[in-house]
Order: sequence, then C-alpha cells, then structure tokens
Amino acid sequence: MTDAEWAVVRDALPVPAWMNGKGGQPEGYCHRQMIDAVRYLVAGGITWRAMPADFPAWDRVYAFHRRWRLKGLLAELHDRLRGLVREAEGRDREPTAAVIDAQSLRAAPSVPRATSGWDSKRHVVVDCLGLLLVVTVTAANVQDRDAAGPLLERLRDRFHKIVLVWADGGYAGRLVTWAAEKLRLTLEIVRRSDDASGFVVLPRRWVVERTLSWLMRSRRLVRDYEALPEVHEAMVLWSMTMLMSRRQARQRA
Repeated sequence: MTDAEWAVVRDALPVPAWMNGKGGQPEGYCHRQMIDAVRYLVAGGITWRAMPADFPAWDRVYAFHRRWRLKGLLAELHDRLRGLVREAEGRDREPTAAVIDAQSLRAAPSVPRATSGWDSKRHVVVDCLGLLLVVTVTAANVQDRDAAGPLLERLRDRFHKIVLVWADGGYAGRLVTWAAEKLRLTLEIVRRSDDASGFVVLPRRWVVERTLSWLMRSRRLVRDYEALPEVHEAMVLWSMTMLMSRRQARQRA
C-alpha cells in the first residue's frame, strides 16, 4: 500500500477489544505489514508458503488472516470501506437497491469434491455502484435460484432498507414470488431481448457483471483454491477492500 492508501485503511480498521476495555492484550504485529501480506497473496495468487521474505513468516500471516475471518474483523473493515466509498459518491451508507448474479470457475484439485464438485460458483449481491454486499460460494451444479434464497435472506438481515433487487432470467419463477412474500423484496428480472445478437449491455445487470470482472483481476480468485467456501468468500472481501481503498486514496489525493 502507498502511504495515502494506508491512511484510508488505517481509519477504517476495526477497533481492537483491548482498546475498548474488553480485555485481551495489544497486538504484537504491524497491521500494515500483515494486511499488505494478505493482499499480496490475493492479488498474486501465490500459496501461503510462497510468502516472500519481505513479509512476516507465512504461518503468522495465515494466523492473522484466519483470526480476522473468524472474528468478523475482515467483514467490518470491508463494510467500513464500502460506507466511505458510498459517501464519497454522495450516497447513503446503506443501499436501497441491489443486483444479484453468479459466476462459475474451475476448482483446484485441492478443493474437496464434497463441497465444490468439479467446479465452483460464487454468488454475489452488489449495490448500484458495484460494491459487494453479500457473497456465498457453492458447487457449480447448484442452480442460481436455489442459492439465491439463502443469499437474499442474508441480504435482508443485514440491509433493511433494500426493497429492490435486479436479476437475470436465471432467477425467474417461484423465487420472485417467494422473495416478495417472505422477504418483502421486489425481484425484478432484466431480460435480454429476443432480437438482440452478440454482446449487449443490459440495464442494471452490467453493474454486477463489472464487479465479477473486478474480482478476476485478483489471481487468487481466478480459480477456487480454498478448501472451505468460507475462505473463498473471505478472499473475495480482501479483493474488494483493495479496490475500495485504492479508489478512496485517489479521491483524497
């Protein structure tokens, strides 16, 4: 990270429990070094044991990444950065509309077939700026509408102001009625015209498709290398934190 980007990340860091008088001891590592190391792994697609000697030992970096994932600190950092970006764009911190889509990708041999099959699929919901709201990873043979139910439930639990979600034709059918009755969400299907040929930019859907292309810039996300779906979801959060902190640093310059 540049100094300007670190200033953005530092202001968005979760407050440690010991600083709030909730017990524990001060951390004995540099947050900037640890975050830089994890971001290097996500961006470069390396293995944990291939961590360059410039960073702390790989097992310490892995322990930091694991603790931040399990304690919810990564999600907190991600959500704070998203709020900063939305405010910088003149929007409220909490969105009122979203877009849902899914992306298939090859699973590495190290990924258990019981959880991924031969391929994996990540399902995402983003706001109107393309910023991530929720993500889940499943086997590729899980239909989009089947994965969308639990995903939309998580969306409703975390973002009470959202009333409208755009989706493609793969989410049509009973899911639309279920979302309206159970979650009070309007699921609007954006369909491709039968007369269209070749690549066509579709209203609203292009936003989430752009986000999926952003994720593919991180080499760790080009394939599913993670043994646990939750770890892959954490890698998606790390990728988005890089995008948002860099955007904020450029705007402040």
